[in-house]
Amino acid sequence: MRAVVLALSLALVGATVFPEFSAGKTYVYMYEMSVINGLPEEGLARAKMNASCKFLISAFDKNTYMLKVEDVMMQEFTGFWPKEHAESIGNIPKAFTPEFNIPIKFEYSNGVVGKVYAPEGVSDLVLNFYRAVLNIIQLNIKKTHNVYDLQETGIQGVCKTLYSVNEDVKAERIHLTKTRDMNHCQERVYRDMGLAYTEKCDKCQQVSSTSYRYTLKPVLSGVMILEADVNELIQFSPFSESYGAAQTETKQTFVFQEIQDSSIAPISAEYHHRGSLKYEFTNDFEWTPLQLVNVTDEQAQVLKELLNHLVTHNAEKVTDHAPLKYLELVEFLRLARYEDLEAFWSKYRDTPSHRLWLLEAIPATGTSAALRFIKEKFTSEDLSVTEAVRTLVAAVHMVTANPESIKLFETLTEDSKLNANPVLREIVFLGYGTMISKYCAESDVCPVEYIKPIQKRLSEAVSKGETEDIILYVKVLGNAGHPSSLKSITKIMPIHGTAAASLPITVHIEAIMALRNIAKKEPRMVQELALQLYMDKALDPELRMLSCIVLFETNPSMALISTLANAVKSEENLQVASFTYSHMKSLSRSSIYIAAACNVAMKILSPKLDRLSLRYSKAVYGEAYSSSFMLGAAATAFYINDAATFLPRSVVAKTKAFFVGAAADVLEIGVRTDGLQETLLKNPSVLKSGDRITKMKRVIKALSQWRSLPNNKPLASFYIKLFGQEIAFANIDKPMVEQAIALASGPSVQAFGVKALKTLLLSGVSFNYTMPVMYTEMRRAIPTATGISVQLSLFSAAVAGAVVKIEPTLLPHLPEDFPLSRLLETDIKLETEIRPSFAMDTYAVMGINNPFYHAIIVSRAKFNSTLPSKISARLDIKEGDFKIEESSEGSYLSQGKSTGFSWANDGSSESLSEWH
Repeated sequence: MRAVVLALSLALVGATVFPEFSAGKTYVYMYEMSVINGLPEEGLARAKMNASCKFLISAFDKNTYMLKVEDVMMQEFTGFWPKEHAESIGNIPKAFTPEFNIPIKFEYSNGVVGKVYAPEGVSDLVLNFYRAVLNIIQLNIKKTHNVYDLQETGIQGVCKTLYSVNEDVKAERIHLTKTRDMNHCQERVYRDMGLAYTEKCDKCQQVSSTSYRYTLKPVLSGVMILEADVNELIQFSPFSESYGAAQTETKQTFVFQEIQDSSIAPISAEYHHRGSLKYEFTNDFEWTPLQLVNVTDEQAQVLKELLNHLVTHNAEKVTDHAPLKYLELVEFLRLARYEDLEAFWSKYRDTPSHRLWLLEAIPATGTSAALRFIKEKFTSEDLSVTEAVRTLVAAVHMVTANPESIKLFETLTEDSKLNANPVLREIVFLGYGTMISKYCAESDVCPVEYIKPIQKRLSEAVSKGETEDIILYVKVLGNAGHPSSLKSITKIMPIHGTAAASLPITVHIEAIMALRNIAKKEPRMVQELALQLYMDKALDPELRMLSCIVLFETNPSMALISTLANAVKSEENLQVASFTYSHMKSLSRSSIYIAAACNVAMKILSPKLDRLSLRYSKAVYGEAYSSSFMLGAAATAFYINDAATFLPRSVVAKTKAFFVGAAADVLEIGVRTDGLQETLLKNPSVLKSGDRITKMKRVIKALSQWRSLPNNKPLASFYIKLFGQEIAFANIDKPMVEQAIALASGPSVQAFGVKALKTLLLSGVSFNYTMPVMYTEMRRAIPTATGISVQLSLFSAAVAGAVVKIEPTLLPHLPEDFPLSRLLETDIKLETEIRPSFAMDTYAVMGINNPFYHAIIVSRAKFNSTLPSKISARLDIKEGDFKIEESSEGSYLSQGKSTGFSWANDGSSESLSEWH
């Protein structure tokens, strides 16, 4: 009889079965959850949070239901697991009691959760807590299959989910299990910070899966959830898993209690659409991973103590705790408003040592308030040009990209004072492109409106023939890497039949190189354009070789690489053939994606190309990688030559780093020698054979004729890229050299030099310099099944310093106002002491991090070194005697700990659990 009832109930609902909540009834469930962070080995410290409550579900309207929470209790555990006991947390439930009293609405049809509605009084933090329960009742049960998989929407996104359904006919129960693999998702919910420059490998960085076990009871119109158990494991390690991994483990139980003969009534407030089942990030992501500073009302006193400590303790030598104190300063200023920054600046701007630390820490905060502060201080002439350059470059890479910061950079591009200085103008425009690139890398949308002003400026510059502006705007588009810029860049490409063919070759070079960042987002479109340029044999060979570089950065297919190889077989230009062949050969020995295809290409091509000398263009690639530590580095060099040139036309060198399963272009430097080539070739004797000294004399004589070059012809040019973003470039032309010569030979410079020399010889010199830097801050936040996000963070800070003391001894002693000719009759002895020092802290953090609760584990690595050196120089100009003696002794300390948050404790494992 039971079997008949079960079969009948399943037949009534057709092809699918789903949970049922009858109208006019309230279903009461007991809910318990826990989140535990730590290392998996027993006996180590962990941080854990438990919560329990009742959830009430009732039907409100057709396909619309109410959800309410009651009797919320929380406990925390911090200590050595499993010996110690958890303690109750009363403050968090009390803080959220007004929100917990408000029920929410949600759409629910055929076991699938739709839109979620709540009044404005319910925060996203609490709403995510509700989503954890909605995630449990999300069930796609198929009657016709026992085992099946699908891409299912959950709180963490749309991910691959495997279902297994078993019917217990005798007990009238359905046992269902489903497993969600977070490493195979069509749409994964997460948020990144500081990862815009990296090529991410999600599978390498963390492993995550969630398993659900249900006990269901068949009813007439579907099934009723009697019990559900959820277990989730998130594992992360900066190294290979064989070296251990930090874990976040979550558990949930959802047990049926009773059915009440009443419904849940909504409150009188208006219910707004607040998203779907997917987790919604709040401002808690901006919360600093390590709470190093207790924020109090005495902000001025806290800042004074931090600055005094940094200045006092690092005057003679950088101490090992300097990076930590610098992090405290950055965290403190990160929480400050713009008005607070103004007040701090007013107090310390006239104290050089304090001013230095403030200017190095403010850009590192990464806030829009910091960027606004830098803009206002330069506009009001409170910053020197050198300080503005330093802070703006740091702000470009440290400030979080958002609509506000992008708008601030756009206003900077229109600032007349900044535009009057060529260096600052370059930094601001290139930085504008970088901010757009960062925003698009970390956001789901990338509005074309942000890049349109630069596209418009480029169009105007092309119409007016302003070459310098064209190059600048193309570089900005290259930094931004927005796919919509491809059309603007194509218009200035030397494609057959276009008016752009008449533009200078330097414009064409910049246009081709600007395609590289766009290729990361639209590789197919860039491939087509780069291949068209490469195959055009009427083009300048250098442009074809640059197109080859772009082509290989799009990760071309086996077919495309084979097409290139066949083209090289019939290539008439040996420069292009040599470059392409060497590029393929070097990549074939690498571990990157296209190595196998390049190996096939090598078998197609003739080995004769390998015997071409260095007169022909080459590409070289080398790498080293440790799979155990997931660390590595790669270096690439491009050497583009011309048969008619004395020096290479251009040289490009770049480095790439691999870490924690991700990769990033670290540094790239490119140099061109057009004008220099022309100057050298005007003197044919340079190319004649001769000994080394004779050749050097010929080259120097040829270079002395640089004044014959036209003003608009640069002697050389170079650019520098950091993390794939161009940060500086310059053309070294005749007006620049003449200006430098005039400046160096001016009377003011000569007078300053004489004064400095006399000061050095009479009283000696003593000075110190300290440079802090926060060079890594990367974070990823991923939601758990409990509705609480877990953050994975890696950040490093370093402080470098040097103290220099020079003490002179003169025989005979010279008066204060001595003529320089007296130096010919003086025995000069200089005792120089140099004490460079360096300290660095690196932290890997994993755990819960929001404004109300903080439970993390920390792994820390420290490095500090001191390398004192003494140099004794003796100079007797009259006798022509010059002698230098040097002695040095160094020390360094390197420490690595998988420790917790307590800085004073050196135990093997610790944890932190805090509520606010």
